[in-house]
Amino acid sequence: MIPNSGNPGRDLLKNRADDAYATPPQAVWALVKAEPLPTHIWEPAAGDGSIVGVLREAGHVVRATDIAEGIDFLMELHAPIGCDCIVTNPPFKLADEFVRHAIQLVPKVCMLLRFAYLESRGRADILDRHLARVHLFANRLPMMHRKEWRGRRATSMIAFAWFVWLRDYAGPITLNRVTWEE
Repeated sequence: MIPNSGNPGRDLLKNRADDAYATPPQAVWALVKAEPLPTHIWEPAAGDGSIVGVLREAGHVVRATDIAEGIDFLMELHAPIGCDCIVTNPPFKLADEFVRHAIQLVPKVCMLLRFAYLESRGRADILDRHLARVHLFANRLPMMHRKEWRGRRATSMIAFAWFVWLRDYAGPITLNRVTWEE
């Protein structure tokens, strides 16, 4: 057993080093089409850069950081200068911590999560107060395979959505259906 270092992101990396799933570019393009995003964005769990590449291609200035480079998002005290928004596909086991921390650092947060993320009383503080929009994929995403996956490519069996939090939002949640297909 690996001892707990007190650093959640670092402990996840040690315990689940292969828990890096590349976000399908189609998912990011669907977000770009559905949600107005500011010019300057921070991607704090950048991994292989799959989200970063699409956002940059769409004209955004993206600051990419990752735990693998020694930058633990959950330990950061401030967003990079000029970044008004976080867009990421967080580590599943740390999604709640990522959302809560991100809302403290920037006014707008967009995270790719399982649609079932809505099902929880333990997340009431972030679901009932700051969540403004959910962009649910009407079709299943191409499978998010682990880093260096060599097997057959598949379609996900899980429903995913982009969740959009606004720090000062307290209204009703809007549900939009989006697609990644042309």
